[in-house]
Formats: sequence, structure tokens, C-alpha cells
Amino acid sequence: MGAKVMVLGSGGREHAIAWKLAQSAEVAKVYCMPGNPGTAAEAKVHNLALKPTDADQVVAAARALNVTLVVIGPEAPLVAGVGDALRRAGIPVFGPNAAGAMLEGSKAHAKSFMVRHGIPTARYGRFDDTDAALGYLRDQPLPVVVKADGLAAGKGVVVAVERAEAEAAVHQFLKWGPIVIEEFLEGEEASFIAIVVDGQVLPLAGSQDHKRLLDGDQGPNTGGMGAYSPTPILDTAMSERVLREVMRPAAQGLMTDRTPYCGFLYAGLMIGPTGPKVLEFNCRLGDPETQPLMMRLRSDLYTLLLTAARGDLLPTALDWDSRAALCVVLAADGYPDHPQTGDPICGLDETQGDTVKIFHAGTQARDGTVITAGGRVLGVTALGENLAIAQQRAYAAVADIRWRGLQYRHDIGHRGLRRA
Repeated sequence: MGAKVMVLGSGGREHAIAWKLAQSAEVAKVYCMPGNPGTAAEAKVHNLALKPTDADQVVAAARALNVTLVVIGPEAPLVAGVGDALRRAGIPVFGPNAAGAMLEGSKAHAKSFMVRHGIPTARYGRFDDTDAALGYLRDQPLPVVVKADGLAAGKGVVVAVERAEAEAAVHQFLKWGPIVIEEFLEGEEASFIAIVVDGQVLPLAGSQDHKRLLDGDQGPNTGGMGAYSPTPILDTAMSERVLREVMRPAAQGLMTDRTPYCGFLYAGLMIGPTGPKVLEFNCRLGDPETQPLMMRLRSDLYTLLLTAARGDLLPTALDWDSRAALCVVLAADGYPDHPQTGDPICGLDETQGDTVKIFHAGTQARDGTVITAGGRVLGVTALGENLAIAQQRAYAAVADIRWRGLQYRHDIGHRGLRRA
């Protein structure tokens, strides 16, 4: 009959995961909870209008549908303990328990973990009191980084170049809860993602995200305006160093702390003159890094994640397309602070082909029309024989898509192209 898989989430990451899972010859159906119009249009994929953070709903649906694997896409269900509930029910799940997801759920917890296990990171202080935070801030050189301690959908970070900007971030983020103030690190950002299963570390291909809203890495931080893979800065030597200094110590640290872990572990890195330092840990695939990674992955994603969920021995390496892949995020007017939604999207059907794929993120279907329904709306992703060709194909596809107030960066991949 074939396997049935459930994917929790509704973003571009989950669309890419569901699309890749459905390519497995062993998979008969993929259920997305709740999914989006893009997942609904994929072969073998069906949407379920249920809440992915409701553990009872997830467990009940998984049992009723007799799924063989649940893949948790976003961070909120992980931190909410949906993985714990599925494991108690005896349902195979890929995604860490709540205790492991605290590496993403709390910046202060992650920093303490890194310091305790010798993982290179920036100097920091944690605060839940305004006066103490402002006092610490006065002694810090500029620029300085202010972070909300908890989940903030990639937008709870301010890199302040002026004292007033840092103080405003302190006041704003303390309304939500504790904060972390970090030293600013010089260098180039990169994303290193691996599958971690209780000490086993299987790296994915390197990728690079573009966090700032505007061209030239200007403007406010976002959840990500585009990404590409592979990235020259994560060459063989640097990748081995990241494995040695970051990923393997993290996997061993989780075991030392008696924290079972089965899922993706994402290290957001700053690679500077002294080597890699960790900016943050995420306990799931990055978005939009997922889109180019899934375009390049040739290994069977279903058998890979099922092997991990069962705690079996992982393969020593994965099979990757030698071509480059690049994703351009198309965002709504007003993103990231006040995204405008409800606008009809034109041109989705005009962009097709083996080398281009449009992944839906913040979209909804209304009266037969796909409309904007979030800040990051689409991820236009293309393959190319090299990064320049992938970039050219992606932007050619972007030109076909229209809605009121559409915004995107025009320079995704610029660091890789400059290095090349």
C-alpha cells in the first residue's frame, strides 16, 4: 500500500519537505497539517485543517490515518512538546522533544549550553530587568546585538549600530520576556545543518541565508529573504572544522546533558578571522535554506528520516546534485514589521520547468485565487550548472509573478558569486 507520512507546518520549508517526501517510491501519501495551497497542488500530498501545535489533534490524526512517520517542520510544535506526545503514543517522529528544542526555544539556554560544552560563540549577558540590561549595555562597544530570549520567528534580533537603537530594542524585547545582549561578531554568515540522532551527526550540504531585508545586506533582520547552496565559504576544510568544533561537541553535549535528540540541528554561523562561531542553534531546517537543499538532495528523504526516527545507524554521507540551487523569497508589502495580506497573486502558472520550483509560504486560497497570507509569501527556487545560472533562472521566474506591494532582494547569492 505504501507509506503514509505527516508533515506539520504550513511554510515554505514544509512545502519543500512534503514535495521531497512525495518523490519517494515508498511513500503513498503525504499529509500536511495544515499545509498551504502549494502543498495541496502536489501529487500524493493532502492538507489537513488541523493545528500543528495541538499535540492531542496531531496524535489522534496520526493514529486515524495510520501514518508511518511524522516530520515536524517549524519550531513552535517542537517547543510545545508535540514530539514528546507522539513518542509516548509510539508513533515514529522526526523532530526533537521539548527538552532538546530548548536550544532554539531559549537563546540564554543555548548560550549556556555552548559555554558549558566548549562551543565557540559570542560573549553575552542574559537579563530580565531593564536597569540591569541598560547598565550592561553602557559598557559594551558598538555595534551590539540584542535578542529576545524566546521564539520570535526570526525577527527577535536587532544589530544596533547606535546606542539609542540598542536601548529601544532592550525596552521592546523585555515586554516579551528575558533578553540576551551579545558582542557583535565580524565575518560572513553561513548555515550548517545536520541530522543529529543521539550522538550521530550526518551533515547536509552547506548553505547561506540572507537575513537583511534590503540589497547589500541592509535594512532590518527578517526570517530570511533568500538562500543558496552550496556556498564557497563552507568548503571541505571549513566544513570539517565546523563538524569538529561545533556539531560533534553539540551532539555529545546533548548526550552528556541526558537530552535525547532526533532531528535537524541548525547552526547559524559567523565565520571570521578566528574561525566559526555560533550565532544561534535552531532545532529544525532553516527557511529559506530548505528550499535549495531539497532541490539538490538526491537521497530518499523518507527512508533517511525514518531511519533516524527509529534510532538506527545513519548513512555516512548523502547524495547531492552537483548543480547549485538558489531561492529568492518574495515578501508582502510592509514585511517584516507590518505585512499586508489578502492580495491576489498573478503569474504562478507562468513559471514551470524542471529547473524552477515555486514553494508556497504565506499563501491562502480564496474563491479559486491564491492570495498573500503572510510576510514571506513565496520562495522561487532554481537549479543551475553554477550559482550564476541558478540566480539568473530564479530571477527570470520572479519576473513573472506579481501582486500589489511585492518586495524582494535583487542580490541573493552575491557573496558566493563574489567568491567564485
